[in-house]
Amino acid sequence: MKSNEKRGGFSGRMGFILATAGAAVGLGNLWRFPYLAEQYGGGIFLLVYLILVVTFGVVMLITELAIGRRTGKSCFDALMDLCDKYPVIGWIAMLVPAIIVPYYCVVGGWVTKYFADYAVGTGSDLAGQGFFGDFTSMGLDGLFDNPLPWFLIYAFMTIVVVTLGVEKGIERLSKILMPVLFVLLAAICIYMLTIPGISDGLSYYLVPDFDKLSFSTVAGAVSQLFYSLSIAMGISIAYGSYMRKQDNIEKSAYTVALTDTCVAFLSGLMIVPAFVLFSESSTGMTSGFGLLFTTMPQVFDAMPGGEVVGIAFFLLAMFAALTSSMALMEAVVAVLKDHWHMTRLRACIIVSAVILGLGMLACLGEGPLSFIEPIGMTFLAFFDFITNSVMMPIVALITCILIGYVVKPLFVIDEVESSGHEFRIKTIYPYMIRYVCPIILVTILVVGILGGLGIYTI
Repeated sequence: MKSNEKRGGFSGRMGFILATAGAAVGLGNLWRFPYLAEQYGGGIFLLVYLILVVTFGVVMLITELAIGRRTGKSCFDALMDLCDKYPVIGWIAMLVPAIIVPYYCVVGGWVTKYFADYAVGTGSDLAGQGFFGDFTSMGLDGLFDNPLPWFLIYAFMTIVVVTLGVEKGIERLSKILMPVLFVLLAAICIYMLTIPGISDGLSYYLVPDFDKLSFSTVAGAVSQLFYSLSIAMGISIAYGSYMRKQDNIEKSAYTVALTDTCVAFLSGLMIVPAFVLFSESSTGMTSGFGLLFTTMPQVFDAMPGGEVVGIAFFLLAMFAALTSSMALMEAVVAVLKDHWHMTRLRACIIVSAVILGLGMLACLGEGPLSFIEPIGMTFLAFFDFITNSVMMPIVALITCILIGYVVKPLFVIDEVESSGHEFRIKTIYPYMIRYVCPIILVTILVVGILGGLGIYTI
Protein backbone atom coordinates (compact mmCIF):
# COMPACT_ATOMS: atom_id res chain seq x y z
CA MET A 1 0.00 0.00 0.00
CA LYS A 2 1.35 3.39 -0.97
CA SER A 3 2.00 5.84 1.86
CA ASN A 4 0.37 9.26 1.59
CA GLU A 5 3.09 10.80 3.70
CA LYS A 6 4.89 13.71 2.03
CA ARG A 7 8.45 12.81 1.10
CA GLY A 8 9.95 15.94 2.62
CA GLY A 9 13.19 17.72 1.85
CA PHE A 10 15.60 20.45 2.92
CA SER A 11 14.19 23.93 3.44
CA GLY A 12 17.07 25.59 1.61
CA ARG A 13 20.63 25.36 0.32
CA MET A 14 22.23 26.13 3.69
CA GLY A 15 20.30 23.36 5.40
CA PHE A 16 21.34 20.94 2.66
CA ILE A 17 25.01 22.00 2.85
CA LEU A 18 25.21 21.65 6.64
CA ALA A 19 23.42 18.31 6.67
CA THR A 20 25.48 16.85 3.81
CA ALA A 21 28.74 18.20 5.23
CA GLY A 22 27.72 16.79 8.61
CA ALA A 23 27.21 13.40 6.99
CA ALA A 24 30.72 13.56 5.53
CA VAL A 25 32.33 14.88 8.71
CA GLY A 26 32.62 11.84 10.95
CA LEU A 27 34.99 9.96 13.21
CA GLY A 28 37.22 9.14 10.25
CA ASN A 29 38.26 12.81 10.16
CA LEU A 30 39.32 12.63 13.80
CA TRP A 31 41.32 9.40 13.87
CA ARG A 32 42.10 8.17 10.35
CA PHE A 33 43.15 11.43 8.70
CA PRO A 34 45.62 12.50 11.43
CA TYR A 35 47.06 8.97 11.59
CA LEU A 36 47.66 8.80 7.81
CA ALA A 37 49.02 12.36 7.74
CA GLU A 38 51.52 11.52 10.49
CA GLN A 39 52.53 8.23 8.85
CA TYR A 40 52.87 9.43 5.26
CA GLY A 41 54.81 12.64 5.27
CA GLY A 42 52.63 15.28 6.88
CA GLY A 43 52.67 18.21 4.45
CA ILE A 44 53.03 16.11 1.29
CA PHE A 45 50.05 13.98 2.35
CA LEU A 46 47.99 17.17 2.78
CA LEU A 47 48.94 18.37 -0.70
CA VAL A 48 48.04 15.07 -2.38
CA TYR A 49 44.78 14.91 -0.44
CA LEU A 50 43.74 18.42 -1.48
CA ILE A 51 44.42 17.68 -5.16
CA LEU A 52 42.25 14.55 -4.93
CA VAL A 53 39.44 16.46 -3.19
CA VAL A 54 38.98 18.92 -6.06
CA THR A 55 39.17 16.17 -8.71
CA PHE A 56 38.04 12.67 -7.80
CA GLY A 57 36.09 13.63 -4.67
CA VAL A 58 34.05 16.42 -6.24
CA VAL A 59 33.26 14.38 -9.37
CA MET A 60 31.88 11.48 -7.31
CA LEU A 61 29.86 13.85 -5.10
CA ILE A 62 28.38 15.66 -8.10
CA THR A 63 27.48 12.31 -9.67
CA GLU A 64 25.66 10.97 -6.60
CA LEU A 65 23.84 14.24 -5.89
CA ALA A 66 22.73 14.51 -9.52
CA ILE A 67 21.46 10.90 -9.55
CA GLY A 68 19.48 11.57 -6.38
CA ARG A 69 17.94 14.83 -7.55
CA ARG A 70 17.14 13.66 -11.09
CA THR A 71 15.44 10.43 -9.97
CA GLY A 72 13.97 11.87 -6.76
CA LYS A 73 14.69 8.52 -5.14
CA SER A 74 16.96 6.85 -2.58
CA CYS A 75 20.01 4.78 -3.58
CA PHE A 76 18.07 1.51 -3.97
CA ASP A 77 15.54 2.74 -6.54
CA ALA A 78 17.81 5.38 -8.09
CA LEU A 79 20.50 2.89 -9.13
CA MET A 80 17.91 0.37 -10.32
CA ASP A 81 16.38 3.13 -12.45
CA LEU A 82 19.75 3.41 -14.20
CA CYS A 83 19.95 -0.34 -14.83
CA ASP A 84 16.94 -2.42 -13.82
CA LYS A 85 18.43 -5.59 -15.32
CA TYR A 86 20.62 -6.05 -12.24
CA PRO A 87 18.59 -5.36 -9.06
CA VAL A 88 21.47 -6.69 -6.97
CA ILE A 89 23.10 -3.27 -7.47
CA GLY A 90 20.32 -1.59 -5.49
CA TRP A 91 20.46 -4.22 -2.75
CA ILE A 92 24.21 -3.80 -2.26
CA ALA A 93 23.83 -0.01 -2.17
CA MET A 94 21.12 -0.29 0.52
CA LEU A 95 23.04 -2.83 2.60
CA VAL A 96 26.09 -0.54 2.92
CA PRO A 97 24.47 2.04 5.27
CA ALA A 98 22.29 -0.68 6.85
CA ILE A 99 25.42 -2.53 8.02
CA ILE A 100 27.49 0.54 8.86
CA VAL A 101 25.03 2.43 11.08
CA PRO A 102 24.72 -0.31 13.78
CA TYR A 103 28.46 -0.59 14.45
CA TYR A 104 28.87 3.17 14.03
CA CYS A 105 26.41 3.57 16.92
CA VAL A 106 28.60 1.22 18.99
CA VAL A 107 31.64 3.43 18.38
CA GLY A 108 29.49 6.52 18.98
CA GLY A 109 28.61 5.00 22.35
CA TRP A 110 32.30 4.68 23.19
CA VAL A 111 32.78 8.38 22.34
CA THR A 112 29.80 9.32 24.53
CA LYS A 113 31.28 7.35 27.44
CA TYR A 114 34.62 9.14 27.12
CA PHE A 115 32.95 12.54 26.92
CA ALA A 116 30.90 11.77 30.05
CA ASP A 117 34.00 10.70 31.97
CA TYR A 118 35.89 13.86 31.07
CA ALA A 119 32.83 15.97 31.88
CA VAL A 120 32.60 14.55 35.44
CA GLY A 121 36.35 14.91 36.04
CA THR A 122 37.49 11.28 35.72
CA GLY A 123 39.11 11.64 32.32
CA SER A 124 42.57 10.81 33.68
CA ASP A 125 41.39 7.23 34.32
CA LEU A 126 40.95 6.79 30.57
CA ALA A 127 44.68 7.25 30.00
CA GLY A 128 45.48 4.13 32.02
CA GLN A 129 47.22 1.30 30.20
CA GLY A 130 44.67 -1.20 28.92
CA PHE A 131 41.57 0.81 29.94
CA PHE A 132 40.06 0.91 26.46
CA GLY A 133 40.52 -2.83 25.93
CA ASP A 134 39.02 -3.62 29.34
CA PHE A 135 36.06 -1.31 28.64
CA THR A 136 35.18 -2.67 25.19
CA SER A 137 35.63 -6.27 26.31
CA MET A 138 33.30 -5.62 29.28
CA GLY A 139 36.08 -6.37 31.74
CA LEU A 140 35.30 -3.46 34.08
CA ASP A 141 32.84 -3.36 36.99
CA GLY A 142 29.87 -1.01 37.13
CA LEU A 143 26.87 -0.47 34.88
CA PHE A 144 28.32 2.54 33.08
CA ASP A 145 31.73 0.93 32.66
CA ASN A 146 29.97 -1.38 30.22
CA PRO A 147 29.69 -0.36 26.54
CA LEU A 148 26.11 -1.65 26.17
CA PRO A 149 24.27 1.23 27.91
CA TRP A 150 26.36 3.79 26.01
CA PHE A 151 25.54 2.09 22.71
CA LEU A 152 21.83 2.23 23.59
CA ILE A 153 22.01 5.90 24.64
CA TYR A 154 23.79 6.91 21.45
CA ALA A 155 21.51 4.81 19.21
CA PHE A 156 18.47 6.39 20.88
CA MET A 157 19.75 9.89 20.07
CA THR A 158 20.28 8.93 16.42
CA ILE A 159 16.87 7.28 16.10
CA VAL A 160 14.99 10.22 17.64
CA VAL A 161 16.55 12.75 15.24
CA VAL A 162 15.84 10.68 12.12
CA THR A 163 12.28 9.91 13.25
CA LEU A 164 11.59 13.66 13.42
CA GLY A 165 12.26 13.90 9.69
CA VAL A 166 14.58 15.60 7.22
CA GLU A 167 13.74 19.24 7.92
CA LYS A 168 12.60 19.08 11.55
CA GLY A 169 15.18 16.51 12.64
CA ILE A 170 18.32 16.17 10.52
CA GLU A 171 18.45 19.70 9.07
CA ARG A 172 17.54 21.43 12.34
CA LEU A 173 20.13 19.54 14.38
CA SER A 174 22.80 19.94 11.68
CA LYS A 175 22.31 23.72 11.79
CA ILE A 176 23.17 23.57 15.49
CA LEU A 177 25.85 20.87 15.61
CA MET A 178 27.96 21.89 12.61
CA PRO A 179 28.67 25.49 13.76
CA VAL A 180 29.35 24.24 17.31
CA LEU A 181 31.63 21.55 15.90
CA PHE A 182 33.68 24.15 14.01
CA VAL A 183 33.88 26.43 17.08
CA LEU A 184 35.12 23.56 19.26
CA LEU A 185 37.62 22.43 16.64
CA ALA A 186 38.96 25.96 16.12
CA ALA A 187 39.19 26.59 19.87
CA ILE A 188 41.17 23.40 20.49
CA CYS A 189 43.50 24.16 17.57
CA ILE A 190 44.14 27.70 18.84
CA TYR A 191 44.95 26.36 22.29
CA MET A 192 47.30 23.74 20.85
CA LEU A 193 49.18 26.44 18.92
CA THR A 194 49.91 28.31 22.16
CA ILE A 195 51.68 25.35 23.79
CA PRO A 196 55.47 25.89 24.04
CA GLY A 197 57.50 23.58 21.79
CA ILE A 198 54.71 22.84 19.33
CA SER A 199 56.58 24.31 16.34
CA ASP A 200 58.41 21.11 15.33
CA GLY A 201 55.14 19.20 15.05
CA LEU A 202 53.59 22.08 13.09
CA SER A 203 56.46 22.12 10.63
CA TYR A 204 56.15 18.38 10.02
CA TYR A 205 52.42 18.62 9.48
CA LEU A 206 52.32 21.71 7.25
CA VAL A 207 55.50 21.74 5.13
CA PRO A 208 55.49 19.32 2.14
CA ASP A 209 58.57 17.11 1.81
CA PHE A 210 58.53 15.72 -1.75
CA ASP A 211 61.14 13.09 -0.80
CA LYS A 212 58.37 11.40 1.22
CA LEU A 213 56.00 11.14 -1.75
CA SER A 214 55.26 7.45 -2.39
CA PHE A 215 52.55 5.08 -3.59
CA SER A 216 51.48 4.58 0.03
CA THR A 217 51.04 8.35 0.40
CA VAL A 218 48.75 8.50 -2.63
CA ALA A 219 46.88 5.28 -1.74
CA GLY A 220 46.34 6.52 1.82
CA ALA A 221 45.03 9.88 0.61
CA VAL A 222 42.69 8.23 -1.92
CA SER A 223 41.21 5.78 0.57
CA GLN A 224 40.77 8.46 3.24
CA LEU A 225 39.00 10.79 0.82
CA PHE A 226 36.69 8.01 -0.34
CA TYR A 227 35.54 7.20 3.21
CA SER A 228 35.63 10.78 4.47
CA LEU A 229 33.21 12.10 1.83
CA SER A 230 30.77 9.21 2.49
CA ILE A 231 30.90 8.16 -1.15
CA ALA A 232 28.84 5.03 -2.02
CA MET A 233 27.06 5.00 1.35
CA GLY A 234 23.72 5.96 -0.16
CA ILE A 235 23.80 9.25 1.74
CA SER A 236 24.60 11.65 -1.11
CA ILE A 237 21.98 10.07 -3.39
CA ALA A 238 19.35 10.27 -0.63
CA TYR A 239 20.26 13.84 0.28
CA GLY A 240 20.42 14.76 -3.42
CA SER A 241 16.83 13.54 -3.79
CA TYR A 242 15.83 16.09 -1.14
CA MET A 243 17.56 19.00 -2.97
CA ARG A 244 15.55 21.81 -4.48
CA LYS A 245 15.70 22.03 -8.28
CA GLN A 246 17.04 25.59 -8.23
CA ASP A 247 20.09 24.71 -6.12
CA ASN A 248 23.52 24.54 -7.78
CA ILE A 249 24.75 20.93 -7.53
CA GLU A 250 28.34 21.64 -8.56
CA LYS A 251 28.78 24.54 -6.14
CA SER A 252 27.15 22.52 -3.37
CA ALA A 253 29.50 19.58 -3.99
CA TYR A 254 32.56 21.84 -3.79
CA THR A 255 31.26 23.42 -0.58
CA VAL A 256 30.63 20.05 1.05
CA ALA A 257 34.01 18.67 -0.05
CA LEU A 258 35.94 21.72 1.15
CA THR A 259 34.02 21.84 4.45
CA ASP A 260 34.91 18.21 5.08
CA THR A 261 38.52 18.90 4.10
CA CYS A 262 38.70 21.85 6.51
CA VAL A 263 37.54 19.60 9.35
CA ALA A 264 40.07 16.92 8.38
CA PHE A 265 42.86 19.52 8.15
CA LEU A 266 41.99 21.07 11.51
CA SER A 267 41.74 17.61 13.07
CA GLY A 268 45.27 16.92 11.94
CA LEU A 269 46.38 20.34 13.19
CA MET A 270 44.81 19.54 16.54
CA ILE A 271 46.29 16.05 16.88
CA VAL A 272 49.57 15.61 14.94
CA PRO A 273 51.68 18.43 16.51
CA ALA A 274 50.41 17.52 20.00
CA PHE A 275 51.28 13.86 19.39
CA VAL A 276 54.79 14.78 18.23
CA LEU A 277 55.28 16.92 21.36
CA PHE A 278 53.64 14.87 24.11
CA SER A 279 53.52 11.25 23.02
CA GLU A 280 56.15 8.91 24.40
CA SER A 281 55.70 6.54 21.45
CA SER A 282 58.74 6.10 19.22
CA THR A 283 56.90 4.09 16.56
CA GLY A 284 54.40 6.71 15.40
CA MET A 285 50.71 7.08 15.94
CA THR A 286 48.46 4.19 16.79
CA SER A 287 46.19 3.33 13.89
CA GLY A 288 42.48 2.66 14.16
CA PHE A 289 40.43 3.40 17.22
CA GLY A 290 43.56 3.23 19.37
CA LEU A 291 44.40 6.81 18.36
CA LEU A 292 41.04 8.16 19.52
CA PHE A 293 40.55 6.11 22.67
CA THR A 294 44.08 5.34 23.90
CA THR A 295 46.66 7.74 22.43
CA MET A 296 44.65 10.96 22.77
CA PRO A 297 43.69 10.43 26.46
CA GLN A 298 47.41 9.82 27.15
CA VAL A 299 48.31 13.03 25.28
CA PHE A 300 45.66 14.98 27.22
CA ASP A 301 46.98 13.52 30.47
CA ALA A 302 50.47 14.81 29.69
CA MET A 303 49.57 18.30 28.47
CA PRO A 304 48.59 21.39 30.49
CA GLY A 305 44.83 21.84 30.66
CA GLY A 306 44.33 18.35 29.27
CA GLU A 307 41.14 17.65 31.24
CA VAL A 308 39.38 20.66 29.70
CA VAL A 309 40.73 19.89 26.24
CA GLY A 310 39.50 16.32 26.67
CA ILE A 311 35.95 17.52 27.37
CA ALA A 312 35.94 19.67 24.21
CA PHE A 313 37.61 16.98 22.09
CA PHE A 314 35.17 14.19 22.90
CA LEU A 315 32.17 16.54 22.68
CA LEU A 316 33.45 17.42 19.21
CA ALA A 317 33.86 13.70 18.40
CA MET A 318 30.33 12.96 19.64
CA PHE A 319 28.84 15.70 17.43
CA ALA A 320 30.86 14.50 14.41
CA ALA A 321 29.68 10.94 14.99
CA LEU A 322 26.04 11.95 15.44
CA THR A 323 25.83 13.95 12.19
CA SER A 324 27.16 10.89 10.33
CA SER A 325 25.10 8.19 12.04
CA MET A 326 21.82 10.04 11.50
CA ALA A 327 22.73 10.44 7.79
CA LEU A 328 23.46 6.72 7.51
CA MET A 329 20.15 5.83 9.15
CA GLU A 330 18.30 8.28 6.90
CA ALA A 331 19.80 6.59 3.82
CA VAL A 332 18.16 3.30 4.85
CA VAL A 333 14.89 4.91 5.98
CA ALA A 334 14.63 6.65 2.59
CA VAL A 335 14.86 3.28 0.83
CA LEU A 336 12.03 1.80 2.90
CA LYS A 337 9.87 4.88 2.34
CA ASP A 338 10.52 5.08 -1.43
CA HIS A 339 10.51 1.42 -2.46
CA TRP A 340 8.11 -0.12 0.02
CA HIS A 341 6.02 3.07 0.54
CA MET A 342 6.29 2.96 4.33
CA THR A 343 5.58 5.87 6.62
CA ARG A 344 8.65 7.42 8.22
CA LEU A 345 7.65 6.08 11.64
CA ARG A 346 7.31 2.49 10.44
CA ALA A 347 10.56 2.69 8.47
CA CYS A 348 12.38 4.09 11.52
CA ILE A 349 11.04 1.27 13.71
CA ILE A 350 12.34 -1.37 11.29
CA VAL A 351 15.75 0.30 10.90
CA SER A 352 15.95 0.73 14.69
CA ALA A 353 15.49 -3.03 15.09
CA VAL A 354 18.37 -3.60 12.65
CA ILE A 355 20.54 -1.10 14.53
CA LEU A 356 19.87 -2.79 17.86
CA GLY A 357 20.32 -6.32 16.48
CA LEU A 358 23.56 -5.85 14.54
CA GLY A 359 24.78 -3.26 17.04
CA MET A 360 24.47 -5.74 19.89
CA LEU A 361 26.50 -8.25 17.87
CA ALA A 362 29.20 -5.65 17.24
CA CYS A 363 29.16 -4.62 20.91
CA LEU A 364 29.24 -8.14 22.37
CA GLY A 365 31.70 -9.27 19.71
CA GLU A 366 34.40 -7.26 21.46
CA GLY A 367 33.68 -9.16 24.71
CA PRO A 368 31.52 -12.24 25.42
CA LEU A 369 31.16 -13.17 21.73
CA SER A 370 34.78 -12.51 20.80
CA PHE A 371 35.30 -16.24 20.21
CA ILE A 372 33.15 -15.91 17.07
CA GLU A 373 35.41 -14.51 14.35
CA PRO A 374 34.09 -14.18 10.78
CA ILE A 375 37.21 -14.57 8.55
CA GLY A 376 39.34 -14.05 11.66
CA MET A 377 37.79 -10.73 12.70
CA THR A 378 35.49 -9.51 15.45
CA PHE A 379 31.96 -8.66 14.32
CA LEU A 380 32.74 -4.92 14.37
CA ALA A 381 35.94 -5.33 12.34
CA PHE A 382 34.16 -7.66 9.91
CA PHE A 383 31.26 -5.24 9.38
CA ASP A 384 33.76 -2.42 8.81
CA PHE A 385 35.85 -4.48 6.37
CA ILE A 386 32.99 -5.85 4.28
CA THR A 387 31.37 -2.41 3.86
CA ASN A 388 34.30 0.00 3.65
CA SER A 389 36.83 -2.18 1.82
CA VAL A 390 34.58 -4.31 -0.40
CA MET A 391 30.97 -3.14 -0.88
CA MET A 392 31.50 0.64 -1.05
CA PRO A 393 34.22 0.58 -3.75
CA ILE A 394 32.09 -1.88 -5.76
CA VAL A 395 28.99 0.33 -5.52
CA ALA A 396 31.00 3.42 -6.52
CA LEU A 397 32.64 1.55 -9.41
CA ILE A 398 29.24 0.33 -10.66
CA THR A 399 27.92 3.90 -10.41
CA CYS A 400 30.77 5.14 -12.61
CA ILE A 401 30.10 2.40 -15.16
CA LEU A 402 26.36 3.13 -15.25
CA ILE A 403 26.87 6.87 -15.71
CA GLY A 404 29.89 6.55 -18.00
CA TYR A 405 28.68 3.82 -20.33
CA VAL A 406 24.97 2.97 -19.80
CA VAL A 407 22.99 6.21 -19.38
CA LYS A 408 26.00 8.31 -20.47
CA PRO A 409 27.56 11.38 -18.74
CA LEU A 410 24.90 13.65 -20.27
CA PHE A 411 22.51 12.21 -17.64
CA VAL A 412 24.45 14.05 -14.93
CA ILE A 413 25.45 17.07 -17.02
CA ASP A 414 21.82 17.83 -17.92
CA GLU A 415 20.73 17.56 -14.28
CA VAL A 416 23.53 19.86 -13.05
CA GLU A 417 22.60 22.48 -15.68
CA SER A 418 18.83 22.07 -15.18
CA SER A 419 18.98 24.62 -12.36
CA GLY A 420 20.24 27.25 -14.80
CA HIS A 421 23.85 27.13 -13.60
CA GLU A 422 26.83 26.43 -15.83
CA PHE A 423 28.62 23.11 -15.20
CA ARG A 424 32.19 24.37 -15.04
CA ILE A 425 33.91 20.97 -15.34
CA LYS A 426 31.55 19.84 -18.09
CA THR A 427 34.31 19.16 -20.63
CA ILE A 428 36.44 16.93 -18.37
CA TYR A 429 33.57 15.26 -16.50
CA PRO A 430 33.04 12.43 -19.06
CA TYR A 431 36.75 11.51 -18.93
CA MET A 432 36.80 11.58 -15.14
CA ILE A 433 33.71 9.38 -14.70
CA ARG A 434 34.70 6.93 -17.47
CA TYR A 435 38.41 6.52 -16.88
CA VAL A 436 40.01 8.34 -13.93
CA CYS A 437 37.46 7.54 -11.20
CA PRO A 438 37.18 3.81 -12.09
CA ILE A 439 40.98 3.42 -11.97
CA ILE A 440 41.09 5.09 -8.55
CA LEU A 441 38.18 2.94 -7.29
CA VAL A 442 39.79 -0.30 -8.47
CA THR A 443 42.95 0.77 -6.60
CA ILE A 444 40.90 1.41 -3.44
CA LEU A 445 39.18 -1.98 -3.79
CA VAL A 446 42.41 -3.94 -4.29
CA VAL A 447 44.31 -2.13 -1.54
CA GLY A 448 41.34 -2.46 0.83
CA ILE A 449 40.95 -6.21 0.31
CA LEU A 450 44.69 -6.85 0.55
CA GLY A 451 44.81 -4.75 3.71
CA GLY A 452 41.88 -6.60 5.28
CA LEU A 453 43.56 -9.92 4.58
CA GLY A 454 46.82 -8.65 6.06
CA ILE A 455 48.73 -8.93 2.77
CA TYR A 456 49.37 -5.21 2.21
CA THR A 457 48.63 -2.28 4.50
CA ILE A 458 48.95 1.38 3.54
